[in-house]
Amino acid sequence: MEFCVEDSTDVHVLIEDHRIVFSCKNPDGVELYNEIEFYAKVNSKDSQDKRSGRSITCFVRKWKENVAWPRLTKEDIKPVWLSVDFDNWRDWEGDEEVELAQVEHYAELLKKVSTKKPPPAMDDLDRCTRNEDCPTSLSVRRQAFQRARIPAPWEIAAMAFRCQRDSYAREFTTTVVSCRPAELQTEGSNGKKEVLSGFQVVLEDTLLFPEGGGQPDDHGTINDISVLRVTRRGAQADHFTQTPLTPGTEVQVRVDWERRFDHMQQHSGQHLITAVADHLYGLKTTSWELGRLRSVIELDGPLVTAEQVAAIEQDVNEKIRDRLPVNVRELSLDDPEVEQVRGRGLPEDHAGPIRVVTIKGVDSNMCCGTHVNNLSDLQVIKILGTEKGKKNKTNLIFLAGNRVLKWMERSHGTEKALTALLKCGAEDHVEAVKKLQNSTKLLQKNNLNLLRDLAVHIAHSLRNSPDWGGVVTLHRKEGDSEFMNIIANEIGSEETLLFLTVGDERGAGLFLLVGPAEAVETLGPRVAEVLEGKGAGKKGRFQGKATNMSRRAEVQALLQDFVSTQSAEE
Repeated sequence: MEFCVEDSTDVHVLIEDHRIVFSCKNPDGVELYNEIEFYAKVNSKDSQDKRSGRSITCFVRKWKENVAWPRLTKEDIKPVWLSVDFDNWRDWEGDEEVELAQVEHYAELLKKVSTKKPPPAMDDLDRCTRNEDCPTSLSVRRQAFQRARIPAPWEIAAMAFRCQRDSYAREFTTTVVSCRPAELQTEGSNGKKEVLSGFQVVLEDTLLFPEGGGQPDDHGTINDISVLRVTRRGAQADHFTQTPLTPGTEVQVRVDWERRFDHMQQHSGQHLITAVADHLYGLKTTSWELGRLRSVIELDGPLVTAEQVAAIEQDVNEKIRDRLPVNVRELSLDDPEVEQVRGRGLPEDHAGPIRVVTIKGVDSNMCCGTHVNNLSDLQVIKILGTEKGKKNKTNLIFLAGNRVLKWMERSHGTEKALTALLKCGAEDHVEAVKKLQNSTKLLQKNNLNLLRDLAVHIAHSLRNSPDWGGVVTLHRKEGDSEFMNIIANEIGSEETLLFLTVGDERGAGLFLLVGPAEAVETLGPRVAEVLEGKGAGKKGRFQGKATNMSRRAEVQALLQDFVSTQSAEE
Protein backbone atom coordinates (compact mmCIF):
# COMPACT_ATOMS: atom_id res chain seq x y z
CA MET A 1 0.00 0.00 0.00
CA GLU A 2 1.35 3.44 -0.88
CA PHE A 3 0.09 6.73 0.59
CA CYS A 4 1.12 9.27 -2.05
CA VAL A 5 2.16 12.42 -0.19
CA GLU A 6 5.27 14.16 -1.45
CA ASP A 7 7.82 15.55 1.05
CA SER A 8 5.72 14.46 4.01
CA THR A 9 6.57 15.29 7.63
CA ASP A 10 5.30 14.13 11.05
CA VAL A 11 4.37 10.77 9.55
CA HIS A 12 2.51 8.39 11.86
CA VAL A 13 1.47 4.91 10.75
CA LEU A 14 -0.37 2.55 13.08
CA ILE A 15 -0.92 -0.96 11.70
CA GLU A 16 -3.32 -3.05 13.77
CA ASP A 17 -4.83 -6.47 13.10
CA HIS A 18 -7.94 -5.02 11.43
CA ARG A 19 -7.06 -1.48 10.36
CA ILE A 20 -4.37 1.01 9.39
CA VAL A 21 -4.29 4.61 10.65
CA PHE A 22 -2.18 7.10 8.70
CA SER A 23 -1.46 10.78 9.29
CA CYS A 24 1.15 13.28 8.12
CA LYS A 25 1.71 16.88 7.00
CA ASN A 26 2.36 17.92 3.42
CA PRO A 27 4.96 20.61 2.47
CA ASP A 28 2.41 23.39 3.14
CA GLY A 29 1.78 22.13 6.66
CA VAL A 30 -1.69 20.79 5.86
CA GLU A 31 -2.52 17.82 8.07
CA LEU A 32 -3.72 14.68 6.32
CA TYR A 33 -5.45 11.78 8.10
CA ASN A 34 -6.79 8.48 6.87
CA GLU A 35 -8.12 5.38 8.54
CA ILE A 36 -8.81 2.19 6.61
CA GLU A 37 -10.53 -0.84 8.08
CA PHE A 38 -9.16 -3.90 6.29
CA TYR A 39 -11.33 -6.49 4.60
CA ALA A 40 -9.85 -9.21 6.80
CA LYS A 41 -7.26 -9.69 9.53
CA VAL A 42 -3.62 -8.86 8.88
CA ASN A 43 -0.47 -9.80 10.77
CA SER A 44 0.30 -6.45 12.41
CA LYS A 45 3.47 -7.78 14.03
CA ASP A 46 4.80 -8.84 10.64
CA SER A 47 4.05 -5.55 8.87
CA GLN A 48 5.97 -2.31 8.57
CA ASP A 49 6.14 1.04 6.84
CA LYS A 50 8.87 2.99 5.07
CA ARG A 51 8.93 6.68 4.15
CA SER A 52 10.50 8.04 0.98
CA GLY A 53 10.46 11.50 -0.60
CA ARG A 54 7.34 10.82 -2.64
CA SER A 55 5.27 8.49 -0.51
CA ILE A 56 4.88 6.30 2.55
CA THR A 57 4.85 2.62 1.64
CA CYS A 58 3.29 0.07 3.98
CA PHE A 59 4.13 -3.61 3.72
CA VAL A 60 1.09 -5.35 5.24
CA ARG A 61 1.09 -9.12 5.50
CA LYS A 62 -2.32 -10.81 5.33
CA TRP A 63 -3.07 -13.22 8.18
CA LYS A 64 -4.12 -15.83 5.61
CA GLU A 65 -1.47 -15.31 3.00
CA ASN A 66 -2.86 -17.50 0.23
CA VAL A 67 -6.45 -16.25 0.42
CA ALA A 68 -7.30 -13.53 -2.09
CA TRP A 69 -9.23 -10.45 -0.95
CA PRO A 70 -12.05 -9.15 -3.17
CA ARG A 71 -11.30 -5.61 -1.94
CA LEU A 72 -9.07 -3.72 0.48
CA THR A 73 -11.73 -2.25 2.77
CA LYS A 74 -14.12 -3.99 5.15
CA GLU A 75 -17.18 -2.15 3.82
CA ASP A 76 -18.23 -2.86 0.26
CA ILE A 77 -18.03 0.85 -0.58
CA LYS A 78 -15.17 2.16 -2.69
CA PRO A 79 -14.12 5.71 -1.68
CA VAL A 80 -13.22 7.82 -4.71
CA TRP A 81 -9.86 8.77 -3.19
CA LEU A 82 -8.78 5.13 -3.16
CA SER A 83 -7.16 3.71 -6.26
CA VAL A 84 -6.63 -0.03 -5.90
CA ASP A 85 -5.11 -2.65 -8.18
CA PHE A 86 -6.52 -5.95 -6.94
CA ASP A 87 -4.97 -8.25 -9.47
CA ASN A 88 -3.03 -11.08 -7.87
CA TRP A 89 0.65 -10.44 -7.20
CA ARG A 90 2.31 -9.94 -10.57
CA ASP A 91 5.70 -10.86 -11.84
CA TRP A 92 6.75 -7.58 -13.45
CA GLU A 93 9.79 -9.02 -15.20
CA GLY A 94 9.48 -8.05 -18.85
CA ASP A 95 6.77 -5.48 -18.04
CA GLU A 96 9.00 -2.52 -17.19
CA GLU A 97 7.08 -0.28 -19.58
CA VAL A 98 3.79 -1.05 -17.85
CA GLU A 99 5.30 -0.38 -14.41
CA LEU A 100 6.95 2.84 -15.60
CA ALA A 101 3.69 4.08 -17.10
CA GLN A 102 1.92 3.44 -13.80
CA VAL A 103 4.57 5.32 -11.82
CA GLU A 104 4.34 8.28 -14.22
CA HIS A 105 0.55 8.25 -13.84
CA TYR A 106 0.79 8.60 -10.06
CA ALA A 107 3.44 11.30 -10.38
CA GLU A 108 1.04 13.29 -12.57
CA LEU A 109 -1.70 12.89 -9.98
CA LEU A 110 0.60 14.27 -7.29
CA LYS A 111 1.41 17.32 -9.38
CA LYS A 112 -2.29 18.08 -9.86
CA VAL A 113 -3.21 17.69 -6.20
CA SER A 114 -4.26 21.03 -4.70
CA THR A 115 -3.03 21.69 -1.15
CA LYS A 116 -4.18 25.28 -0.67
CA LYS A 117 -7.52 24.28 0.84
CA PRO A 118 -8.02 22.84 4.33
CA PRO A 119 -8.02 19.04 4.51
CA PRO A 120 -11.51 17.58 3.93
CA ALA A 121 -13.34 15.41 6.39
CA MET A 122 -13.77 11.77 5.45
CA ASP A 123 -17.38 12.50 4.48
CA ASP A 124 -16.14 15.19 2.10
CA LEU A 125 -13.77 12.69 0.51
CA ASP A 126 -16.62 10.27 -0.04
CA ARG A 127 -18.63 13.00 -1.80
CA CYS A 128 -15.75 13.97 -4.10
CA THR A 129 -16.05 12.95 -7.72
CA ARG A 130 -13.36 10.77 -9.23
CA ASN A 131 -11.31 13.79 -10.21
CA GLU A 132 -7.60 14.39 -10.08
CA ASP A 133 -8.34 17.88 -8.67
CA CYS A 134 -10.04 16.47 -5.55
CA PRO A 135 -8.25 18.33 -2.68
CA THR A 136 -5.56 16.44 -0.73
CA SER A 137 -6.80 13.13 -2.04
CA LEU A 138 -4.71 10.16 -1.03
CA SER A 139 -4.01 7.50 -3.58
CA VAL A 140 -3.39 4.07 -2.11
CA ARG A 141 -2.20 1.37 -4.42
CA ARG A 142 -1.10 -2.16 -3.99
CA GLN A 143 2.63 -2.36 -4.46
CA ALA A 144 3.91 -5.05 -6.82
CA PHE A 145 7.36 -6.57 -6.42
CA GLN A 146 9.50 -8.74 -8.60
CA ARG A 147 9.10 -12.42 -7.81
CA ALA A 148 5.60 -11.59 -6.64
CA ARG A 149 6.15 -11.36 -2.88
CA ILE A 150 6.87 -8.97 0.01
CA PRO A 151 9.88 -9.75 2.18
CA ALA A 152 9.36 -10.40 5.85
CA PRO A 153 10.51 -7.65 8.24
CA TRP A 154 13.64 -9.57 9.21
CA GLU A 155 14.72 -9.38 5.56
CA ILE A 156 14.76 -5.56 5.60
CA ALA A 157 18.33 -5.54 6.80
CA ALA A 158 19.47 -1.92 6.33
CA MET A 159 19.03 -0.69 9.91
CA ALA A 160 22.34 0.10 11.59
CA PHE A 161 21.59 1.20 15.15
CA ARG A 162 24.17 0.88 17.92
CA CYS A 163 22.28 -2.16 19.25
CA GLN A 164 22.96 -3.89 15.93
CA ARG A 165 26.58 -2.81 15.59
CA ASP A 166 27.33 -4.05 19.11
CA SER A 167 24.68 -6.33 20.58
CA TYR A 168 26.73 -6.75 23.78
CA ALA A 169 26.79 -3.03 24.64
CA ARG A 170 24.76 -2.32 27.77
CA GLU A 171 24.86 1.50 27.93
CA PHE A 172 26.06 4.47 25.90
CA THR A 173 25.63 8.22 25.45
CA THR A 174 23.73 9.87 22.62
CA THR A 175 21.68 13.02 21.87
CA VAL A 176 17.92 13.65 21.74
CA VAL A 177 16.80 14.64 18.23
CA SER A 178 13.07 15.19 18.80
CA CYS A 179 10.28 14.64 21.31
CA ARG A 180 6.57 14.81 20.49
CA PRO A 181 3.35 13.92 22.35
CA ALA A 182 2.03 10.44 21.58
CA GLU A 183 -0.17 7.65 22.84
CA LEU A 184 0.59 3.99 23.39
CA GLN A 185 -1.99 1.23 23.38
CA THR A 186 -1.16 -1.48 25.90
CA GLU A 187 -2.85 -4.45 27.52
CA GLY A 188 -3.66 -3.90 31.20
CA SER A 189 -3.46 -6.43 34.02
CA ASN A 190 -7.15 -7.24 33.51
CA GLY A 191 -6.58 -8.13 29.85
CA LYS A 192 -8.33 -5.01 28.57
CA LYS A 193 -6.61 -2.55 26.26
CA GLU A 194 -5.43 0.70 27.83
CA VAL A 195 -4.15 3.89 26.21
CA LEU A 196 -1.16 5.60 27.84
CA SER A 197 -0.30 9.24 27.16
CA GLY A 198 3.36 10.05 26.71
CA PHE A 199 6.01 11.03 24.19
CA GLN A 200 7.82 9.56 21.20
CA VAL A 201 11.51 10.31 21.58
CA VAL A 202 13.96 10.06 18.67
CA LEU A 203 17.69 9.77 19.41
CA GLU A 204 20.71 10.26 17.14
CA ASP A 205 21.41 6.56 17.69
CA THR A 206 19.93 3.94 19.98
CA LEU A 207 21.03 1.01 22.07
CA LEU A 208 17.42 -0.26 22.28
CA PHE A 209 16.34 -2.59 19.49
CA PRO A 210 13.02 -1.64 17.86
CA GLU A 211 10.45 -4.40 17.41
CA GLY A 212 10.75 -6.21 14.09
CA GLY A 213 11.62 -9.42 12.28
CA GLY A 214 9.87 -11.65 14.78
CA GLN A 215 11.98 -10.18 17.61
CA PRO A 216 10.29 -8.05 20.32
CA ASP A 217 11.71 -4.67 21.24
CA ASP A 218 14.22 -4.07 24.01
CA HIS A 219 13.36 -2.61 27.39
CA GLY A 220 15.58 -0.01 29.01
CA THR A 221 15.94 3.58 30.19
CA ILE A 222 16.94 7.00 28.89
CA ASN A 223 18.41 9.03 31.76
CA ASP A 224 16.72 6.56 34.13
CA ILE A 225 13.33 7.21 32.45
CA SER A 226 11.67 3.92 31.51
CA VAL A 227 11.18 3.25 27.80
CA LEU A 228 7.89 1.35 27.38
CA ARG A 229 8.07 0.61 23.65
CA VAL A 230 10.60 0.94 20.83
CA THR A 231 9.39 0.89 17.21
CA ARG A 232 11.09 1.57 13.92
CA ARG A 233 9.94 4.43 11.69
CA GLY A 234 11.99 4.48 8.51
CA ALA A 235 15.63 4.91 9.49
CA GLN A 236 14.69 6.14 12.97
CA ALA A 237 13.62 4.45 16.20
CA ASP A 238 10.74 5.85 18.27
CA HIS A 239 11.12 5.45 22.06
CA PHE A 240 7.85 5.81 23.98
CA THR A 241 8.30 7.40 27.42
CA GLN A 242 5.89 9.05 29.84
CA THR A 243 8.35 11.86 30.57
CA PRO A 244 9.44 14.39 27.91
CA LEU A 245 13.09 14.86 26.96
CA THR A 246 14.51 18.10 25.57
CA PRO A 247 15.89 17.93 22.01
CA GLY A 248 19.63 18.62 21.86
CA THR A 249 20.37 17.26 25.32
CA GLU A 250 22.88 14.48 25.88
CA VAL A 251 21.38 11.37 27.46
CA GLN A 252 22.50 8.03 28.85
CA VAL A 253 20.76 4.97 27.40
CA ARG A 254 20.77 1.65 29.30
CA VAL A 255 19.35 -1.63 28.07
CA ASP A 256 17.61 -4.31 30.14
CA TRP A 257 20.46 -6.77 29.68
CA GLU A 258 18.64 -9.90 30.87
CA ARG A 259 15.89 -9.35 28.26
CA ARG A 260 18.38 -8.37 25.54
CA PHE A 261 20.61 -11.41 26.06
CA ASP A 262 17.56 -13.68 26.13
CA HIS A 263 16.44 -12.31 22.76
CA MET A 264 19.96 -12.72 21.36
CA GLN A 265 19.99 -16.37 22.43
CA GLN A 266 16.56 -17.13 20.98
CA HIS A 267 17.18 -15.29 17.69
CA SER A 268 20.59 -16.85 17.06
CA GLY A 269 19.10 -20.19 18.10
CA GLN A 270 16.40 -19.75 15.46
CA HIS A 271 19.01 -19.07 12.76
CA LEU A 272 20.90 -22.22 13.77
CA ILE A 273 17.81 -24.48 13.85
CA THR A 274 16.58 -23.03 10.55
CA ALA A 275 19.91 -23.74 8.84
CA VAL A 276 20.22 -27.28 10.23
CA ALA A 277 16.59 -28.23 9.43
CA ASP A 278 17.11 -27.02 5.87
CA HIS A 279 20.47 -28.78 5.49
CA LEU A 280 19.37 -32.14 6.94
CA TYR A 281 15.83 -32.43 5.58
CA GLY A 282 15.17 -29.53 3.20
CA LEU A 283 12.68 -28.05 5.68
CA LYS A 284 12.44 -24.33 4.92
CA THR A 285 11.52 -21.79 7.60
CA THR A 286 8.55 -19.67 6.51
CA SER A 287 8.19 -17.58 9.69
CA TRP A 288 9.05 -17.58 13.38
CA GLU A 289 7.94 -15.99 16.64
CA LEU A 290 10.03 -15.13 19.69
CA GLY A 291 7.49 -15.69 22.47
CA ARG A 292 7.61 -14.69 26.12
CA LEU A 293 8.22 -18.24 27.36
CA ARG A 294 8.97 -20.25 24.22
CA SER A 295 9.75 -19.64 20.56
CA VAL A 296 8.15 -21.17 17.48
CA ILE A 297 9.59 -21.80 14.02
CA GLU A 298 7.13 -22.48 11.22
CA LEU A 299 8.56 -25.12 8.86
CA ASP A 300 7.34 -25.67 5.33
CA GLY A 301 6.24 -29.27 5.66
CA PRO A 302 3.11 -31.11 6.79
CA LEU A 303 5.00 -33.46 9.11
CA VAL A 304 8.27 -33.47 11.04
CA THR A 305 8.93 -36.84 12.69
CA ALA A 306 10.24 -37.39 16.21
CA GLU A 307 13.41 -38.87 14.68
CA GLN A 308 13.97 -35.74 12.61
CA VAL A 309 13.44 -33.51 15.65
CA ALA A 310 15.97 -35.55 17.64
CA ALA A 311 18.52 -35.34 14.82
CA ILE A 312 18.08 -31.56 14.46
CA GLU A 313 18.47 -31.08 18.22
CA GLN A 314 21.61 -33.22 18.33
CA ASP A 315 23.18 -31.39 15.38
CA VAL A 316 22.54 -27.86 16.70
CA ASN A 317 23.95 -28.72 20.13
CA GLU A 318 27.06 -30.22 18.55
CA LYS A 319 27.61 -26.92 16.72
CA ILE A 320 27.16 -25.03 20.01
CA ARG A 321 29.85 -27.22 21.61
CA ASP A 322 32.09 -26.51 18.60
CA ARG A 323 31.99 -22.82 19.66
CA LEU A 324 31.38 -21.59 16.09
CA PRO A 325 31.78 -17.80 15.69
CA VAL A 326 28.87 -15.60 14.58
CA ASN A 327 29.67 -12.35 12.79
CA VAL A 328 27.67 -9.48 11.32
CA ARG A 329 28.68 -7.78 8.09
CA GLU A 330 27.25 -5.12 5.82
CA LEU A 331 27.30 -5.84 2.09
CA SER A 332 26.50 -3.50 -0.77
CA LEU A 333 23.60 -4.43 -3.02
CA ASP A 334 25.92 -5.13 -5.95
CA ASP A 335 28.21 -7.42 -3.94
CA PRO A 336 28.26 -10.87 -5.66
CA GLU A 337 28.15 -12.49 -2.22
CA VAL A 338 24.58 -11.23 -1.75
CA GLU A 339 23.39 -13.94 -4.13
CA GLN A 340 24.72 -16.60 -1.75
CA VAL A 341 22.93 -15.20 1.29
CA ARG A 342 19.76 -16.87 2.51
CA GLY A 343 16.70 -14.60 2.30
CA ARG A 344 13.48 -14.01 0.47
CA GLY A 345 14.30 -10.78 -1.35
CA LEU A 346 14.29 -7.03 -0.77
CA PRO A 347 11.69 -4.37 -1.62
CA GLU A 348 12.13 -2.14 -4.68
CA ASP A 349 12.87 0.95 -2.59
CA HIS A 350 15.55 -0.67 -0.41
CA ALA A 351 18.51 1.63 0.03
CA GLY A 352 21.86 1.25 1.71
CA PRO A 353 23.89 -1.81 2.66
CA ILE A 354 22.48 -5.24 3.46
CA ARG A 355 23.12 -6.57 6.97
CA VAL A 356 24.18 -10.22 6.93
CA VAL A 357 24.51 -12.52 9.95
CA THR A 358 26.85 -15.47 9.39
CA ILE A 359 27.36 -18.60 11.49
CA LYS A 360 30.77 -19.85 10.34
CA GLY A 361 30.44 -22.79 7.98
CA VAL A 362 26.70 -23.12 8.67
CA ASP A 363 24.58 -20.22 7.47
CA SER A 364 24.52 -16.68 6.09
CA ASN A 365 21.25 -14.81 6.39
CA MET A 366 19.94 -11.27 5.92
CA CYS A 367 18.75 -10.11 9.32
CA CYS A 368 18.22 -6.94 11.36
CA GLY A 369 18.11 -8.56 14.82
CA THR A 370 20.56 -8.77 17.73
CA HIS A 371 22.73 -11.91 17.95
CA VAL A 372 25.42 -13.62 20.00
CA ASN A 373 28.98 -13.46 18.61
CA ASN A 374 29.68 -17.13 19.29
CA LEU A 375 27.36 -20.16 19.43
CA SER A 376 28.85 -21.06 22.81
CA ASP A 377 26.78 -18.18 24.25
CA LEU A 378 23.65 -20.17 23.37
CA GLN A 379 24.71 -22.74 26.02
CA VAL A 380 22.13 -25.32 24.86
CA ILE A 381 19.02 -25.68 22.70
CA LYS A 382 16.05 -27.84 23.66
CA ILE A 383 13.34 -28.65 21.11
CA LEU A 384 10.15 -29.24 23.07
CA GLY A 385 8.29 -30.81 20.16
CA THR A 386 6.12 -29.94 17.17
CA GLU A 387 2.53 -28.90 16.58
CA LYS A 388 0.41 -28.86 13.46
CA GLY A 389 0.56 -25.42 11.88
CA LYS A 390 -1.25 -23.76 9.03
CA LYS A 391 -1.96 -25.72 5.86
CA ASN A 392 1.02 -27.98 5.12
CA LYS A 393 3.10 -26.30 7.85
CA THR A 394 4.60 -27.61 11.08
CA ASN A 395 5.40 -25.49 14.14
CA LEU A 396 8.61 -26.45 15.91
CA ILE A 397 8.80 -25.23 19.54
CA PHE A 398 12.20 -24.58 21.09
CA LEU A 399 14.09 -22.98 23.98
CA ALA A 400 17.64 -21.66 23.94
CA GLY A 401 20.16 -20.71 26.61
CA ASN A 402 18.87 -19.46 29.96
CA ARG A 403 15.31 -20.44 29.00
CA VAL A 404 16.36 -24.09 29.10
CA LEU A 405 17.71 -23.66 32.63
CA LYS A 406 14.52 -21.91 33.77
CA TRP A 407 12.41 -24.62 32.14
CA MET A 408 14.41 -27.30 33.98
CA GLU A 409 14.01 -25.41 37.25
CA ARG A 410 10.22 -25.20 36.77
CA SER A 411 10.04 -28.87 35.77
CA HIS A 412 12.09 -29.92 38.78
CA GLY A 413 9.86 -27.84 41.07
CA THR A 414 6.77 -29.49 39.62
CA GLU A 415 8.36 -32.92 40.03
CA LYS A 416 9.12 -32.28 43.71
CA ALA A 417 5.57 -31.06 44.35
CA LEU A 418 4.05 -34.13 42.66
CA THR A 419 6.34 -36.43 44.65
CA ALA A 420 5.04 -34.89 47.88
CA LEU A 421 1.39 -35.06 46.78
CA LEU A 422 1.42 -38.54 45.25
CA LYS A 423 3.69 -40.08 47.90
CA CYS A 424 5.86 -41.83 45.31
CA GLY A 425 9.01 -41.30 43.28
CA ALA A 426 9.14 -39.37 40.00
CA GLU A 427 9.33 -42.61 37.98
CA ASP A 428 5.89 -43.63 39.35
CA HIS A 429 4.10 -40.28 38.84
CA VAL A 430 2.32 -41.28 35.63
CA GLU A 431 0.93 -44.53 37.02
CA ALA A 432 -0.18 -42.81 40.24
CA VAL A 433 -2.07 -40.13 38.28
CA LYS A 434 -3.74 -42.79 36.10
CA LYS A 435 -5.00 -44.58 39.23
CA LEU A 436 -6.36 -41.31 40.62
CA GLN A 437 -8.11 -40.56 37.34
CA ASN A 438 -9.78 -43.97 37.28
CA SER A 439 -10.91 -43.57 40.90
CA THR A 440 -12.28 -40.09 40.15
CA LYS A 441 -14.22 -41.34 37.13
CA LEU A 442 -15.79 -44.10 39.21
CA LEU A 443 -16.77 -41.66 41.96
CA GLN A 444 -18.22 -39.24 39.40
CA LYS A 445 -20.27 -42.03 37.86
CA ASN A 446 -21.64 -43.10 41.25
CA ASN A 447 -22.36 -39.50 42.17
CA LEU A 448 -24.22 -38.96 38.90
CA ASN A 449 -26.39 -42.03 39.50
CA LEU A 450 -27.25 -40.80 43.00
CA LEU A 451 -28.03 -37.34 41.66
CA ARG A 452 -30.38 -38.82 39.05
CA ASP A 453 -32.18 -40.87 41.71
CA LEU A 454 -32.51 -37.72 43.83
CA ALA A 455 -33.91 -35.78 40.86
CA VAL A 456 -36.60 -38.43 40.28
CA HIS A 457 -37.49 -38.41 43.97
CA ILE A 458 -37.74 -34.60 44.04
CA ALA A 459 -39.92 -34.61 40.92
CA HIS A 460 -42.42 -37.02 42.46
CA SER A 461 -42.46 -35.05 45.73
CA LEU A 462 -43.20 -31.80 43.88
CA ARG A 463 -45.88 -33.42 41.73
CA ASN A 464 -47.65 -34.86 44.78
CA SER A 465 -47.32 -31.69 46.91
CA PRO A 466 -50.55 -29.93 47.94
CA ASP A 467 -48.92 -26.69 46.69
CA TRP A 468 -48.64 -28.06 43.15
CA GLY A 469 -49.98 -25.75 40.43
CA GLY A 470 -49.51 -22.18 39.25
CA VAL A 471 -45.82 -21.54 39.94
CA VAL A 472 -43.46 -24.09 41.49
CA THR A 473 -39.85 -23.19 42.39
CA LEU A 474 -36.89 -25.20 43.64
CA HIS A 475 -33.25 -24.29 44.39
CA ARG A 476 -30.36 -26.60 45.25
CA LYS A 477 -26.72 -25.71 45.76
CA GLU A 478 -25.55 -28.97 44.16
CA GLY A 479 -26.67 -29.99 40.71
CA ASP A 480 -26.31 -29.24 37.02
CA SER A 481 -28.43 -28.81 33.89
CA GLU A 482 -29.01 -32.56 33.61
CA PHE A 483 -30.29 -32.65 37.20
CA MET A 484 -32.86 -29.93 36.46
CA ASN A 485 -33.93 -31.51 33.16
CA ILE A 486 -34.49 -34.92 34.83
CA ILE A 487 -36.88 -33.24 37.30
CA ALA A 488 -38.69 -31.46 34.46
CA ASN A 489 -38.98 -34.69 32.42
CA GLU A 490 -40.35 -36.66 35.39
CA ILE A 491 -42.97 -34.02 36.18
CA GLY A 492 -44.02 -33.66 32.55
CA SER A 493 -46.65 -30.95 33.20
CA GLU A 494 -47.43 -28.37 30.54
CA GLU A 495 -49.81 -26.24 32.63
CA THR A 496 -47.59 -25.33 35.60
CA LEU A 497 -44.64 -22.92 35.48
CA LEU A 498 -41.67 -24.76 36.96
CA PHE A 499 -38.66 -22.60 37.91
CA LEU A 500 -35.54 -24.59 38.90
CA THR A 501 -32.12 -23.23 39.91
CA VAL A 502 -28.79 -24.71 41.05
CA GLY A 503 -25.65 -23.02 42.30
CA ASP A 504 -24.58 -20.38 44.80
CA GLU A 505 -27.60 -18.80 46.51
CA ARG A 506 -26.19 -15.31 46.07
CA GLY A 507 -23.74 -15.77 43.22
CA ALA A 508 -23.60 -17.56 39.88
CA GLY A 509 -25.62 -20.60 38.86
CA LEU A 510 -27.90 -22.24 36.32
CA PHE A 511 -31.64 -21.90 35.81
CA LEU A 512 -34.45 -23.70 33.95
CA LEU A 513 -37.95 -22.44 33.25
CA VAL A 514 -40.50 -25.02 32.06
CA GLY A 515 -44.20 -24.58 31.22
CA PRO A 516 -46.63 -23.58 28.48
CA ALA A 517 -44.67 -22.78 25.32
CA GLU A 518 -46.07 -19.28 24.80
CA ALA A 519 -45.58 -18.33 28.44
CA VAL A 520 -42.00 -19.63 28.53
CA GLU A 521 -41.18 -17.84 25.28
CA THR A 522 -42.40 -14.56 26.81
CA LEU A 523 -40.99 -15.00 30.30
CA GLY A 524 -37.65 -16.73 29.58
CA PRO A 525 -35.70 -13.64 28.41
CA ARG A 526 -37.16 -11.58 31.28
CA VAL A 527 -36.03 -14.22 33.82
CA ALA A 528 -32.50 -14.14 32.37
CA GLU A 529 -32.48 -10.34 32.59
CA VAL A 530 -33.57 -10.33 36.25
CA LEU A 531 -30.89 -12.88 37.17
CA GLU A 532 -28.31 -10.84 35.21
CA GLY A 533 -27.55 -13.75 32.92
CA LYS A 534 -28.34 -15.10 29.49
CA GLY A 535 -30.04 -18.14 28.01
CA ALA A 536 -32.06 -19.65 25.21
CA GLY A 537 -34.90 -22.10 24.74
CA LYS A 538 -37.64 -23.67 22.66
CA LYS A 539 -40.73 -25.87 22.99
CA GLY A 540 -41.66 -24.81 26.50
CA ARG A 541 -38.15 -24.81 28.00
CA PHE A 542 -35.75 -21.90 28.60
CA GLN A 543 -32.42 -22.47 30.35
CA GLY A 544 -29.31 -20.44 30.91
CA LYS A 545 -26.59 -19.10 33.16
CA ALA A 546 -27.16 -16.51 35.89
CA THR A 547 -24.68 -14.28 37.70
CA ASN A 548 -26.96 -13.10 40.54
CA MET A 549 -29.01 -15.87 42.15
CA SER A 550 -29.96 -13.57 45.05
CA ARG A 551 -32.76 -12.19 42.81
CA ARG A 552 -34.64 -15.48 42.61
CA ALA A 553 -37.48 -14.01 44.69
CA GLU A 554 -37.98 -11.30 42.05
CA VAL A 555 -38.29 -13.99 39.38
CA GLN A 556 -40.87 -15.85 41.47
CA ALA A 557 -42.89 -12.65 41.86
CA LEU A 558 -42.66 -12.05 38.11
CA LEU A 559 -43.99 -15.54 37.39
CA GLN A 560 -46.79 -15.23 39.98
CA ASP A 561 -47.93 -11.93 38.47
CA PHE A 562 -48.00 -13.49 35.01
CA VAL A 563 -50.08 -16.46 36.19
CA SER A 564 -52.47 -14.17 38.11
CA THR A 565 -52.94 -11.95 35.05
CA GLN A 566 -53.63 -14.97 32.85
CA SER A 567 -56.18 -16.34 35.32
CA ALA A 568 -57.96 -12.98 35.54
CA GLU A 569 -58.21 -12.74 31.75
CA GLU A 570 -59.70 -16.21 31.56
